[in-house]
Amino acid sequence: MTEKKPAGPIVIALDDAAEPEQERPVLADTAARTFDPANAPPVPDAPAGAGPGADAPPEGRAMMAATRIAARPVSWIARFFWAACLGLFVLWLSTSAWDFAIALLERNIWLGRLALAFGAIVGVTLLSVALRELAGYSRLARLDDLRRRADDLHARPDDTGAQALIGQLRGLYSRRDDMKWALANLAKSDDAIIDARDRLYQAERQLLAPLDDAARTAIEASSRQVATATAIVPLALADVAVALTANIRMVRQIAEIYGGRAGTLGSWRLIRAVATHLVATGAVGVADDMIGSVAGGGAVAKLSRRFGEGIINGALTARVGLAAMDVCRPMPFVAETKPGVTAIMRTSLTGVFAKG
Repeated sequence: MTEKKPAGPIVIALDDAAEPEQERPVLADTAARTFDPANAPPVPDAPAGAGPGADAPPEGRAMMAATRIAARPVSWIARFFWAACLGLFVLWLSTSAWDFAIALLERNIWLGRLALAFGAIVGVTLLSVALRELAGYSRLARLDDLRRRADDLHARPDDTGAQALIGQLRGLYSRRDDMKWALANLAKSDDAIIDARDRLYQAERQLLAPLDDAARTAIEASSRQVATATAIVPLALADVAVALTANIRMVRQIAEIYGGRAGTLGSWRLIRAVATHLVATGAVGVADDMIGSVAGGGAVAKLSRRFGEGIINGALTARVGLAAMDVCRPMPFVAETKPGVTAIMRTSLTGVFAKG
């Protein structure tokens, strides 16, 4: 039996002989311990869409997803399938247009002639688009050839080869008004340089340094755009689409700065080359960059996870831009210093908060 007391702990005793297999009595001290709900610690607020790994630092998921999408290899079966689908669609379209024109000719000769004229206009337009795409591919291939030859000349200097390479660079930029001053300065130093290595250094400083500044400005603008958009857009697939579109536009702009005018298919080929370069060099992650440590685990992520995610995406966009410079630049960075991600992000964030 239990013995009641006016105050103090309540002890519940059990008969050991009746139930020998039960545990010892439990002591519940209700008088010594008091609980006040006001003293309980607050429950931390979970971010929107919290789930497993919600406490992990921002890692730029939008840019990493966009880079993996662009760098995903296409099998020969998929290429054969899409080529067959395209051929079938072109065959169906051409036969349908021909049957439509013949039917109009049988009904009214002037309607048939008008349909044939419109078809000719469409055909000429498609042919011009195809020729433009081929021209864009050839210009990109020309940049690749110049870069490869410049690498070989830096490894094995040759004055004749250096002069030939610089002559092709002059031909590449001879029709551009913004390069006339740089070409004139390079021409003044031709007679004073007799060493092949110095000739390559001088060409890089005179011709490519102003183009590097323009490419860096484009990278800063795209990084600022991606950082702002991915920090504001709450939808997961929407920020990936924004990042992928902005990066394709940036890579195409960088190619045009260095002399490669890529069309639609050429731009996709270029972004695939840049994404493959990023994946191959391991520059997709942010763990080895100061931006990752500052935005991921510092004050930025504590203030706003979305803002920290935007900074990481902007930093990855800067890395894509620097990889595009490596792919599109007709000469490697030897005489000039390659810009860094931290400096570009500092300028980009300053542009976000600039006044006026």
